[in-house]
Amino acid sequence: MVLDPNFFLKVALALVCAAVISFALTPVVKLLAKKVGAMDVPKDERRMHKIPIPRMGGLAIFFGVIVSLLIFGKIDRELRGILLGAVIIVILGVLDDILTLRALPKFAVQILAAVVVVLHGCRIEHFMGFTLPTWLSYPVSVIWIVAITNAVNFIDGLDGLAAGVSAISAGTMLIVALLLVPDGTAMASAIVLAAIVGACVGFIPYNFNPATIFMGDTGSTFLGFMLASISIFGLFKTYAVISFAVPFLVLGLPIFDICFAVIRRVSHGQSPMHADRGHVHHRLIDMGFSQKQAVAISYLLSAILGLAAVVLTDRGEVQAMIFIGAVLVVGAIGVGLIFGTHRKKPAQDDSPQKEAAKEKISVLEASNSSEASAQEESHEKN
Repeated sequence: MVLDPNFFLKVALALVCAAVISFALTPVVKLLAKKVGAMDVPKDERRMHKIPIPRMGGLAIFFGVIVSLLIFGKIDRELRGILLGAVIIVILGVLDDILTLRALPKFAVQILAAVVVVLHGCRIEHFMGFTLPTWLSYPVSVIWIVAITNAVNFIDGLDGLAAGVSAISAGTMLIVALLLVPDGTAMASAIVLAAIVGACVGFIPYNFNPATIFMGDTGSTFLGFMLASISIFGLFKTYAVISFAVPFLVLGLPIFDICFAVIRRVSHGQSPMHADRGHVHHRLIDMGFSQKQAVAISYLLSAILGLAAVVLTDRGEVQAMIFIGAVLVVGAIGVGLIFGTHRKKPAQDDSPQKEAAKEKISVLEASNSSEASAQEESHEKN
């Protein structure tokens, strides 16, 4: 079938538009984050940075995606539900980046946002070649959306990691959409995915090591929510060959990380939401890799899984062999990360740079404390 050139032009424009908006808005969001106190202060060993850095950068990604969709996308009932749920997730993320909310309330709001999406008709209808009954389709869809939302949030631990992996995942699904018949569902899926890729690409220059701003929960949960929702939207629930395998492959790295995290924490008698330093990216750092190297390895793993997902859309013996080979390679690497020998870098004496960082953190905490005291005094006078 001859593909309409306008189809590709619209997709390209959606990508470029989202990238430009995200890139232009990130410095503005950075100033806003500083003003409202959305700062990531390194207080534990899980954090790789040494000085306070603004977060909430996901707002720029969000606006990049939304504006691009409003200009180039066609908002139907399902996509309207996805966007409504995304707004709920972003509001939750902004509040969390500023106030640091508890895990349980956040989890409840994520379920609410997922329910909004499912009630608008965006749900898993096929699983491994079988059609799911409606009564089962709804809870499975909610679980999938909430799980992937948190999976992307979990991998947001190194500069540029979540943004890059999300861009690769969305880019893979975009290629799959472009390879298939450009009907209405393909066009709708492609526009959304192009906007996500563009928004991530526009944000990465500010977020790559050394990062000047973090996406925060605002960005990581938004990207996870969008990827989870789009993976069961339109095109990706219409074609049986990709309704199960492709989303699992494309989102393989965050899925592996969150599954391993839950098993690890439960086996230690901890809550699945308990933060720790056992994620894949932490293990890569502990094995002696730098931040940039760990991020590059994660990109590579995501790209390999993405390649397997692309070739899987065109069934055949060669494609099946490539698919199996890719899964085996990534599986071997994953086993190596879990059971391999980890060696932490030796502790270093406090250098002048580290002392300066500590002093900066102390000044920031003192400033926040002073502001809080002033507000209390003003409240008492009133």
